[in-house]
Parts: sequence; structure tokens; C-alpha cells
Amino acid sequence: MNLLLDTHAYLWFVGGNDRLSTPARSAIENPDNRVFVSIASLWEITVKYGLGKLTLKRGLDPFITDYITQNGFTLLPIKPSHLIALSSLPLHHRDPFDRLIIAQGIKEGMSICSADNKFKLYPICDLVWQKNKL
Repeated sequence: MNLLLDTHAYLWFVGGNDRLSTPARSAIENPDNRVFVSIASLWEITVKYGLGKLTLKRGLDPFITDYITQNGFTLLPIKPSHLIALSSLPLHHRDPFDRLIIAQGIKEGMSICSADNKFKLYPICDLVWQKNKL
């Protein structure tokens, strides 16, 4: 499975936060899955960190560079096709970063790892979080 991490799923995984569900952690750690982090997530982390809305014990740099590589994750760029898909999404979710991640997941046919219930309102291939995929 190709698995795209929502920003909080990425932060919780690399930070060892217990708010990450067991099924989500298992999917991320499964060697048969290819795990992606969107450049939109790194952008969101950078913005929130710069505004003081996000505290990172080890600073910003490891989240932008090291943790992607150390965990064997693949960085997903923002493609024009993602933006076109974004333009046609209904406004169930108003967060621009989440909407872009949703558009990327839809366009690339990826499962998305997120605790955000609003993601269920979109035609996502698969939403990974609970015991049974949402």
C-alpha cells in the first residue's frame, strides 16, 4: 500500500506520541507499505513553528530533513495535477494543508493516515486510523 501521512500522523510517529493509533503505527511500520510525507506537511510544520503554534523539542531542521530519510519515507512533491484535483474538492474541510493532502491522496490513489474525521467526507481510497480502516 502507498500510505500518505497527514501532518499530525508524521509528527506523532517521529515523536513517539501515543496519540498515534496502533493500526496507524502498524501501517507506517509495515515494510510492505511505501510511506509518503507531503511537502505540504513540511510547509505546514514550518509555518506553525515560525508562528509559535508548534513546539519542536529538537528544532525544525530534523523534521524537514532527517526524519524523512531516517524512516525511509518518500517526500511527495506538489504537482500541477494535485492542484487541479484540489480545485474541484468540496469545502468539507477548510484547512488548506489538509485539503491539499486529501487532493494528493485522491489523485495518487494513496491511502491516507489521519485522525481527522473530516477526511471521511471525501472520496479517499482508504483512510487508515482505527482498528478497521475508516
